[in-house]
Amino acid sequence: MDRPPASDALAHSSAAGEASGLLRLLTCGSVDDGKSTLIGCLLYELDLIPADQLRAVERDSRRTSTGAKLDLALLLDGLEAEQEQGITIDVAYRFFRTARRAFIIADCPGHEQYTRNMATGASVSDVAVLLVDALKGVVTQTRRHAHIVSRFGIRHVVLAVNKCDLVDFSREVFEAIEADFRAATADLVFRSVTAIPLSALDGDNVVTRSRQTPWYGGPTLLQWLEAIDVERELSTGALRMPVQWVCRTDGGFRGYAGTLAGGRLRVGDWIMVAPSGRQTHVTRLLARGADTPEVEAGQAAVVVLGEELDVGRGDVLAAPQDPPEVVDQFAAHLLWFSEAPMIPRRSYLMKSGARTTPVSVTALKHAIDVETGAHVAARTLELNGIGFCNFAVPTPIPLDAFEHNKYTGSFILIDRFTSATVGAGTVAFGLRRARNIHAQRLEVDQDRRRAIKPHGPAVLWLTGLSGAGKSTIANAIERMLNEHGCHTYLIDGDNIRGGLNRDLGFTEADRVENVRRVAEVARLFADAGLVAIVSLISPYRSDRLMARERLGGEFVEIFVDTPLDVCRQRDPKGLYAKAARGELVNFTGVDAPYEAPENPELRLMTVDRTPDALARQVVAYLRQRRVIS
Repeated sequence: MDRPPASDALAHSSAAGEASGLLRLLTCGSVDDGKSTLIGCLLYELDLIPADQLRAVERDSRRTSTGAKLDLALLLDGLEAEQEQGITIDVAYRFFRTARRAFIIADCPGHEQYTRNMATGASVSDVAVLLVDALKGVVTQTRRHAHIVSRFGIRHVVLAVNKCDLVDFSREVFEAIEADFRAATADLVFRSVTAIPLSALDGDNVVTRSRQTPWYGGPTLLQWLEAIDVERELSTGALRMPVQWVCRTDGGFRGYAGTLAGGRLRVGDWIMVAPSGRQTHVTRLLARGADTPEVEAGQAAVVVLGEELDVGRGDVLAAPQDPPEVVDQFAAHLLWFSEAPMIPRRSYLMKSGARTTPVSVTALKHAIDVETGAHVAARTLELNGIGFCNFAVPTPIPLDAFEHNKYTGSFILIDRFTSATVGAGTVAFGLRRARNIHAQRLEVDQDRRRAIKPHGPAVLWLTGLSGAGKSTIANAIERMLNEHGCHTYLIDGDNIRGGLNRDLGFTEADRVENVRRVAEVARLFADAGLVAIVSLISPYRSDRLMARERLGGEFVEIFVDTPLDVCRQRDPKGLYAKAARGELVNFTGVDAPYEAPENPELRLMTVDRTPDALARQVVAYLRQRRVIS
């Protein structure tokens, strides 16, 4: 590559006038489409590579590449693993400036297993440069990335048809790829799509116009980047400030810190606190350590209110005339990151702004076929799957549709035990049915029901492998409590599958729903003042945690701890033998996992102990907790 003089490379920028603000730029595409090379070329032709770094690239090019040309991808592929594999693993960020504009550019990984990194880059970017190899054309990963950048709010896209030198800069090839892309993304929400023929290796149409494409009359990549007017509607949109911190001092000062995610806020303005709905006015604003009369979207501030309201981290300050929705159910698009599938009804953690709350997918309405854009029926989402889902949270939270505010309308999902980010979503709308349901106040509550019984309510949740002895011990517990005059009900896993849950199988998704329904039934029994005894394998920790949260302090987890070998020997129903012969699938302990409790209230070691002895251990625990006297 021949380096043009820096003055020539910047001629367009200098003639354009003053800087037009910061542009956050995402580059994405399939593996080996040339993303890192394109960014390296851009920096090289703008003479923005320090001399020592350029010498290092020249040295590394001789070591890792073939031919005499500089391997400019090495400017961003800094990890040794990336250089050896020839792929980008992490998101590489670079800042640079021309005479007209400042840029933060993110080089995102193209390999399918790193789709989460690409989604991370999209969530903080204004525009996207989506690369396509001229030899390969539009591929599945191209379509997937187009869906992701659209779902995460990017509205302006450059279709960078790279490696045009390998197709002799064919106009026909370029136009066919452009037509394929436009057809594949016709249903996505883009305000502009600009196709540019490129050769990042030789700098064609990157900074300066190429003589190889006399048939192309559009802008170079740099011209497009400097000229694009990214619509920023946050300052003119509705006021939103998620509270990130409550600031208190010994002198009695109390303020609420956060970054405005929309609108403007002035001293004297009236605000509403969501989700509580309480209103008051702003008496003071501080930004950068000093008082200020006004702050706008993108600025961090501390807000002092005229009244001491109950405001905490995760609440949202909003304009009373245009508040966010406060809902406990909503619909959203979901991108799934985890190798473990998304399971409807399983409990995850949802982080939206500064608020983290348990959440479950109540329904997967459809998945999206990234090849065709079609809506397809599905029960789960696999790795990199995209779907449209209904969600539920335990208590109402403030949310906006993503189209109205990308910060209060987006979220991530976190696995409750590994703390790994497993998905990211954008809110479509609150579910109307949630707003139409109002809990009926009952004249006879749990306290009055409890008052006429000689004991308190509880849910004894016995979990363990098939053959561990759960049902036998549960029967002994109920008999002893009955002898004490306790009102009880035993919910046995096999029995409930013959009625309420007869429509469920034994897939992971069905097991999650099985536990959810049993937890709801047990909650009703506890609300009636009974001691409910649940005998259920319930193999997954996350599902038992969901039951614990739904049942509150009345939940008692009892691990019936029996070694797998002992359960196989007992095999009271012949199920282990059937599983060994291949007649049963998804059988816990054989071809489906069992996640033992880590901190149960009781652990019953069944080897060498009788069911009655173990039942007495449970009854003694209930006496200790004063459930029974």
